[in-house]
Amino acid sequence: MDKDESTAPARWHTNCRSGPGGDAGTVKLRKLAAIGGIAGPVLFTAGWVVSSLRQTGVSAAGVQLSGLAADDARDPQIMMAAFVVLGACSAGFGAALGQVGGRRWSAGAWLVVVAGTAAVAAGVFRRDHMLLTGPGFAGESWHNQVHDVASGVAYAAMLAALLVLGWCFRHDRDWVVVSRPVQALALASALALAVFATRAAGPWNPVVQRAAVTAALTAEIVMAARMMTLPPAPAGRPPGRPTGARAGRPGRRLRCGW
Repeated sequence: MDKDESTAPARWHTNCRSGPGGDAGTVKLRKLAAIGGIAGPVLFTAGWVVSSLRQTGVSAAGVQLSGLAADDARDPQIMMAAFVVLGACSAGFGAALGQVGGRRWSAGAWLVVVAGTAAVAAGVFRRDHMLLTGPGFAGESWHNQVHDVASGVAYAAMLAALLVLGWCFRHDRDWVVVSRPVQALALASALALAVFATRAAGPWNPVVQRAAVTAALTAEIVMAARMMTLPPAPAGRPPGRPTGARAGRPGRRLRCGW
C-alpha cells in the first residue's frame, strides 16, 4: 500500500466535518443551517395549509400551490412569504451540505442551493390568477412566465439533488442511514410530479402536487435532522470514516460519479 492511499481517509474526513477541536463558529453555522433545513419545509407546508383554507369559493385542495400566491388569491402574501422562506432556508442548508461533504458532494449540494434560489424567485414573481383557466384570462404576464420557469427549475433541481445526495450517502458511514429514505422520497416525489404534469388525476391534480412537494421537503428534513445529530468524533480521531473503514485500513473511496 503506498503512502498516498494510506493517508486518503484522514484527508477525506478533514473535508467532511470538523471535530471537537475544529472551528466552533463553523459548527454553529452548520447547525443553524440544519435548523433552517427543517424550519423552511415546515413553514412552507404550514403556509399552504393556512392559505388553502382561507380561499373562498374553491375547495381547499382545488388550487395549485402557485395559485395561492396569485394576484387574485386571498391573502397571497402568506404563500409568497412561504416560498421565500423555504428558498432562503434551503439555499443556506445546501451551502452547509457543501461544507460537510466537500468536493464529493458539491454537485448535490449546489443543486439544493439552485432549488432554493429558484423557490425565492417563484415567490417574488407570482402567477396572474389563482386558477389556471377562467373567464377573462387572456395571455400571461412576464412575471407569470418567470414564475413558471422558476418553479420548474426548483422542482428539477431539488429532485436531482436528492437523487445525487442519496447515492453519495451510501458511501459515508455517518450518512448511510439516511441514504435509502432520501432516495425513496425522491422517487416518490418524481412519480407524483409525473402524474401531476400529465394531469391524469383531473380535479385531484393539486392534491397530487402537494404530495409531490411534501415528499421532497420531507427528504430535506431527513437530511437536515441527520446533520444536526451527527455524532461527535472522539478526541484524537478523525470525525467519521467512509463506509467499510476499519482500524489500520483505509476506507472505501467515495465514488458519486461527479
